[in-house]
Amino acid sequence: MRRLSLLPAAALLSLTVWAAPPQTAVVVKVKNTYDKPVDNAAVILDFLGSHQVTKLGKRKPVHWEVHSNQEGVAHFPPVPQGTIQIQVVAKGYQTFGNKYEIETDSKELSVTLNPPQGQYSAHPPLKSADERKQ
Repeated sequence: MRRLSLLPAAALLSLTVWAAPPQTAVVVKVKNTYDKPVDNAAVILDFLGSHQVTKLGKRKPVHWEVHSNQEGVAHFPPVPQGTIQIQVVAKGYQTFGNKYEIETDSKELSVTLNPPQGQYSAHPPLKSADERKQ
């Protein structure tokens, strides 16, 4: 009889142990230095938190890559709360990367992309093949 009364308590305890961690819906708004939206930017989200989803005792990485729409907005499905890393790559702009702590039901992040900087080299320019023959 005691075993039957302990069964509901054990079932409830097992549900709380296996409950999914709190989730956050992440939205990233990508714009340039003129405050204009940047469309078709690759926005990459990696979950870096300690309680990653596990399957058979193995860590399962949470990784998403989406592209911003014409308004410069990228929507992600819900991810576990904790530390995330956002990277933004767009043609004609410097790559952006930063880590964020997310602890609410939804999080909106604004990213401003800078224009590329000039290229520098520590090496002298190469000579053409015609100049080397002389």
